[in-house]
Amino acid sequence: MRKHLLTTTATMLLAMTGVAFADMEAAKKFLDTEIGDLSTLDRAAQEAELQWFVDAAKPFAGMEIKVVSETIATHEYESKVLAPAFTAITGIKITHDLIGEGDVVEKLQTQMQSGENIYDAYVNDSDLIGTHWRYQQARSLTKWMANEGKDVTNPGLDLDDFIGTKFTTAPDGDLYQLPDQQFANLYWFRYDWFNDEKNKTDFKAKYGYDLGVPVNWSAYEDIAEFFTGREIDGKKVFGHMDYGKKDPSLGWRFTDAWLSMAGNGDKGLPNGLPVDEWGIKVNEKSQPVGSCVARGGDTNGPASVYAIQKYLDWLKAYAPPEAQGMTFGEAGPVPAQGNVAQQMFTYTAFTADFVKEGLAVVNADGTPKWRFAPSPHGVYWKDGMKLGYQDVGSWTLMKSTPDDRAKAAWLYAQFVTSKTVDVKKSQVGLTLIRESTIQHKSFTDRAPKLGGLIEFYRSPARVQWSPTGTNIPDYPKLAQLWWQAIGDASSGAKTAQEAMDSLCAEQEKVLQRLERAGVQGDIGPALAEEKTLEEWNADAVAKGNLAPQLKIAEEKEKPITVNYDELVKSWQK
Repeated sequence: MRKHLLTTTATMLLAMTGVAFADMEAAKKFLDTEIGDLSTLDRAAQEAELQWFVDAAKPFAGMEIKVVSETIATHEYESKVLAPAFTAITGIKITHDLIGEGDVVEKLQTQMQSGENIYDAYVNDSDLIGTHWRYQQARSLTKWMANEGKDVTNPGLDLDDFIGTKFTTAPDGDLYQLPDQQFANLYWFRYDWFNDEKNKTDFKAKYGYDLGVPVNWSAYEDIAEFFTGREIDGKKVFGHMDYGKKDPSLGWRFTDAWLSMAGNGDKGLPNGLPVDEWGIKVNEKSQPVGSCVARGGDTNGPASVYAIQKYLDWLKAYAPPEAQGMTFGEAGPVPAQGNVAQQMFTYTAFTADFVKEGLAVVNADGTPKWRFAPSPHGVYWKDGMKLGYQDVGSWTLMKSTPDDRAKAAWLYAQFVTSKTVDVKKSQVGLTLIRESTIQHKSFTDRAPKLGGLIEFYRSPARVQWSPTGTNIPDYPKLAQLWWQAIGDASSGAKTAQEAMDSLCAEQEKVLQRLERAGVQGDIGPALAEEKTLEEWNADAVAKGNLAPQLKIAEEKEKPITVNYDELVKSWQK
C-alpha cells in the first residue's frame, strides 16, 4: 500500500512539472499533499524555505542531475517522492538512483580513481570520513559553503540541528559530508517474555538475580542460556540470534563496532583515541601507525579475541541452527517471527519491519511485544568508550564534479534534509538526523508503537553510538578484509586468535602500501616499530590510555541487569 501511495504521489508531481521551470505553485501543492503538519516549520516558514529553493535554483533550471544512494526505505522515499517534487519546484531534473551499498562504494571508488564524474552527489556512509579527508577528493563542505557554494547554501540549513555532524567532521575541523539518514544497532528483546511472572521467577531461582535488560555480556549470556530450549506458547525458543555465513555482510557485522562493545580500543567519543574500535592506532598527527598489538594497535589484542570468541560461542550454543549459514539479509527478519528472546545487534533501520500488523511480535493494538535498549558491554569495556555503531548515510560532493552540477546537486541534498520535509521523511524511514525532528510531537505520539526507538534518541545514551571514525585511512580497502578473516573463524578454519592475527597483518599490508605510495601525504600511515604487547600496554597506561589491554584472567564478570521501565524513566529525568 505504501509503495502504491509513493508511486501515485510521484506521478502526480511529475505531471505538475511539465516544462522544467521553478514553480511556487508546485511547492504549495507539495506542501498540501505531502507535508501538511509533519514539519518542524509552520506553513509560512515552509513556503519561505521553498521560495528560497525556487530562487536559488533558477540558474540551473533544465539541468539534469544524477545522484545515488543505497536502497533503504528512506532513500526510496527520496527517490520516488522527494526527487520528483524537487524537480517540479526547482526545474532541476533529478535522477536519484538506488543501488546496493557495496555498489555505491564501488562507483565512488571508480570516480576517485578515474576522475570521471559518474554521479553529481553520493549518499555514502560517514565511515568513509577518514578516506575522504586523507585523499582530498571530496569537497570540504565547510569551505564549499563559505566560497563556491555560498550562493546555493540554504540560510535555514541549521547545521547545529543535525545530530550526526561530529561523525562527518575530520581532524582538520572541516565538515566533509552532510547527514541524510542515520540509525543505530541496539539491543532488542521480548519485553513481554521478560515481564512474564513465571519467566522472572524461574530466572531468579536459577541465576540469583532479576531478569532484565543486560548491562554486561555476562548477563546477556545467562539470559541466552535461560531462554534457549524453553517452551513459550507451545514452541521451543532461542535466547540469541546472529548470522555466520562467509559473506561480505559478515564484515560490517564486525566493523560496525562489535569490538568496541567488548572493550576494544581506547576511551573517546565518538571514537576511541589513539586506538579506535577497529584496533587501528594513530599518532598525534592522526597518522595510522599500526593495527596489530606489535605496533600498539588492538585488532588482535585480548579484547578483540574475546569479542570474536563470544560471537562464535553464542552463535553455536544459543541461536537457531540455521543461523550459522545465514547472511545479514536472511537473519534480519528472524526475531520478528516470534521465537527469539533477545538479540544484541539489531539495526533500527528495520524498525518499520518489526511493527507491521499481524506479526507474532506485535500486539493486536499495534504496540510491539519487544523493545530496544542500549547494548550490553563486554568485560574489557570501560566507562567513556563508545558502545555501539550508528550508520550515518551522508551527502558527499566530489571535486571531480563540475561546480555547476555540484551546486544543483547540493540544492537537492539540502532539500531532502530540510526542516520542511525532514519530519515526514523521518516518519517514513525512521532514520533520524535532526534534533528538532526527534523532539517533534508526531514522534511523541508515535513512540509507544516504536519499541523504545524515540526514547533512545531522546536519551543521553545515544552519544555512545557512532560510526567508524577518522583512524581508517581507506575504508573500502580495509573493510573488505574483515568478512574473510571473520568468516575463517566462523567456519572453524581458524581460531579467534588466528583470525584476528591474520586480519591485523592484512590491514597493516594496506597501511604499508599507502605509506610507500605517499598518496595521502603527511596524514597518511606511518607504521611504528614493533614491540611486545606488555611494552605497548605499559606505554598506553603511562600516557593515560588503555589499548592494547592485557588479557583479563576471568572474562566472566558479575552479571548485571536493569529494569527497562526504570531505565527509560532515568533518561526522562
